[in-house]
Amino acid sequence: MKTQCLGGPLTRALGLAVGLAVGTAAPANQSLDLPDFGSSADTAMTSAQERRLGRAFMQNVRKSLPVNDDPLLNDYISSLGNELVASSGTGAGTYTFFLIDQPVINAFAGPAGYVGVYAGLVLATHSEGELAAVMAHEIAHVTQRHLMRAVENQSQYALPTLALLVAAAILGAQVSGDVAAAAIAGVQAASLQQQINFTRDNEKEADRVGIVTLSKAGHDPFAMAGFFERLAKESRTQENNAPEFLRTHPVNTNRIADAVGRAEPYGHRQRPDSLRFHLTRADLRQRSFRRPDQAVESFRKTLKEGRYANETAEHYGLALALERSGNLTEATAETKALRAKLPQQAEMVVLDARLQRRRGDMDGALANLREALGLSPTSVPLNMAYADTLMAAGRPADALRALRLVSTERPNDPELYKLMSDAAGKSGEKGETHLYRANYLYLTGDLEPAIKQLENGLRTPGISYQAASRLQVRLEELKDEQRDLKKEGGILGSR
Repeated sequence: MKTQCLGGPLTRALGLAVGLAVGTAAPANQSLDLPDFGSSADTAMTSAQERRLGRAFMQNVRKSLPVNDDPLLNDYISSLGNELVASSGTGAGTYTFFLIDQPVINAFAGPAGYVGVYAGLVLATHSEGELAAVMAHEIAHVTQRHLMRAVENQSQYALPTLALLVAAAILGAQVSGDVAAAAIAGVQAASLQQQINFTRDNEKEADRVGIVTLSKAGHDPFAMAGFFERLAKESRTQENNAPEFLRTHPVNTNRIADAVGRAEPYGHRQRPDSLRFHLTRADLRQRSFRRPDQAVESFRKTLKEGRYANETAEHYGLALALERSGNLTEATAETKALRAKLPQQAEMVVLDARLQRRRGDMDGALANLREALGLSPTSVPLNMAYADTLMAAGRPADALRALRLVSTERPNDPELYKLMSDAAGKSGEKGETHLYRANYLYLTGDLEPAIKQLENGLRTPGISYQAASRLQVRLEELKDEQRDLKKEGGILGSR
């Protein structure tokens, strides 16, 4: 993408973020605080405009980073995130938590409550409280509407440009080298200190609000300071290889002391880590090995030497690694032992059913998942696994019913609608095929093709009255949004 050099306030703020992300040097005596965007300004844009910016931001994230769509991993991250949101005291907005499949120790908050967590961060945390502390910090950036000040009064930028600039600022040069270069060129020396101070205030407020949220959610409020301090100590031996978290969330002794001081009124909390935290880390750890035999060897060694935080999770990691290596016999033996201890744990059920499928026992896999769903009918991972198995068994209509249930829990997941479109097409649901395909196109940033998909669906012979009604309602919604975008010209437009 080619872009001209933009010199407004937003561009200067974004330019500073991108410049530091790609390694721009700064004077030795100057603290580098990357802008975690901030504002308490509720009037920067309407809720509908913010949602559109959020979707456009997420489209750039998906194009730039390996978003991990594994249902079990994302279900855990979403569950932890939503638990914290429920304790944040605001309940504002709908949040979308997602996992980035990279060994980076970091997290970020985008517009409209899109919160990304890197796999490397999950693996770097020593407790669930530490992971919750970072996520609570990012949630605070959203609840305090920090990002909105950066886009306030920037109506001259069209939605795609603004979304790309925001993504470039948060994600760095991974988004677009051209945008990064243009943004860097827009940095003015006179505005540097102002932007740094602005960021310090945001970070301080996010720490303060995040610690309150941690305490209300029942986590140890000292976990934030503890994680900061440990990362800072470990980074002293790494220097140029410091974790990304310390570059985007600079930590010094004052910030650690401040976090400790804010946690003291709440006192320490001894909350055991959840099993799902350990299971998630075990899965991510085995995925971090390029070769499955290396993962198998690592888990066998830790189990033999007793070097693990949770024995059940360590066996789960071994079972996953064995499955990955093609050793189905040993993987099955490990999984059977795990299910004997935890028969209804979603991770064990899904792995057991997947191994059954790989051994050719499709009926057994379906019965396994159906029984588990009888006890947990709204479980997203179980429903996704059941739908996937039904599709493999040649039962797309049944798969579609399971996926419809999932869509109420994950309304912003484009890959889910892609699967639903496939299932609808194979089960002869012509109208639904067009509807789900349109939702997929819309969520991936193709508004015009989504509208055409709905119009084509309405012209399809033989669709039911109910299907036509759903297509018409969705078409009117998307056309209204298209008119709003044209009327606004930019993302903000007139109020």
